[in-house]
Amino acid sequence: MNVVILAAGKGKRMHSDLPKVLHPLAGKALLAHVIETSRQLGAARICVVYGHGGEQVRETLDAPDLGWARQEPQLGTGHAVLQAMPALAGTTASTLVLYGDVPLTRVASLQRLIAAAGDGALGLLTAHLNNPHGYGRIVRVDGKVVRIVEEKDADDAERAITEINTGILVAPTAALARWLPTLGNRNAQGEYYLTDIVAMAVSEGMPVATAHPEASWETEGVNSKLQLAQLERVYQQNLAVRLMEQGVTLADPSRIDVRGELICGRDVSIDVNCVFEGRVVLGDGVRIKANCVLEDAVVGAGSVIGPFARLRPGTELGRDVHVGNFVEVKNSSVADHSKANHLAYIGDATIGSRVNVGAGTITCNYDGANKFRTVIEDDAFIGSDTQLVAPVTVGRGATLGAGTTLTRNAPPDQLTISRAQQVSIPGWKRPTKNANAKKKD
Repeated sequence: MNVVILAAGKGKRMHSDLPKVLHPLAGKALLAHVIETSRQLGAARICVVYGHGGEQVRETLDAPDLGWARQEPQLGTGHAVLQAMPALAGTTASTLVLYGDVPLTRVASLQRLIAAAGDGALGLLTAHLNNPHGYGRIVRVDGKVVRIVEEKDADDAERAITEINTGILVAPTAALARWLPTLGNRNAQGEYYLTDIVAMAVSEGMPVATAHPEASWETEGVNSKLQLAQLERVYQQNLAVRLMEQGVTLADPSRIDVRGELICGRDVSIDVNCVFEGRVVLGDGVRIKANCVLEDAVVGAGSVIGPFARLRPGTELGRDVHVGNFVEVKNSSVADHSKANHLAYIGDATIGSRVNVGAGTITCNYDGANKFRTVIEDDAFIGSDTQLVAPVTVGRGATLGAGTTLTRNAPPDQLTISRAQQVSIPGWKRPTKNANAKKKD
């Protein structure tokens, strides 16, 4: 099977310089969702028809398994598929037509459509809507599909039809090659409609099969920021349901955002307003408290994160690690039973087991040009308000006194402290305001 993805639309209602199909849903471009669906279907060839945004679309999502066809100017869906036909030359497989701004169509729904069409029929994915306004209508005679009429070209009787065309279809590639060059544009839009091939199939005696998605949102497209936000909530709600079905405890399924891949062990609990980006792995018994952000991080079993913690890319936490409120960890490993409970920055660090990182501690990992690593060995104790100026190593069992600025290695099992001598000055008085001074405006 081949897949052609139509992604040339301008998206005027997005009011954005970013091409419509590159707007993110769940952290991934709309078009990327459709490409991934095509791959899951096992498509032999995938051709993306692009136009507005041109090279930006191609450069952002190009991959070895993708073909590209430019549609310029944009003269309708039929004209768009025609641009992809050279990329499908020599294949006898059927071709599935998808849309780059319709990101949530399930693989199972498309498989039903492909099965319904078989090897020699035209297959249409249709749906029944209580309010079909704006959609092309499926016209049937004696139960058989005879044509599709766009709403702008429909009469009152046709507008009353509730079965709509989603635009998604599958057809024999040879038939598409025969039909598309003969399309006309005598319609209200002056465009070459892909839907006109239905009447051509009927006139040839080719069967027209239909299949339906399980949910109407599977075929909803994005034409505005409002529609994008609505589909984002659909995606997140569906993902929340799947997580809970797998045993994850969500404090509120409507207040979680997964913008990538979230893998959870047993007995994981996630509080409200947490964001997961990239690939995040949570081990058994992990607790994520409220208002945390985790990106490309691995959290070991029994660990507790947050509230208000941030794990950035490259974070790997062992078992029973505590990362508390307003603690940020980046490109660092923290071994079993260690903790940083308050107000700390751990960047480019390797931290051993049973280490305590006190409040206000930071690893000074960047000199303005290069980054350096901090190593804290097992059983070390880092006092509050400590700065570790990398590259530096804190030996096993070492203690750093509060307020220390560490610029050389701290030996194991010793107290290291760098602190100005405390001085009290007898008789010192705080300056007072001059009563005769004029008040400033």
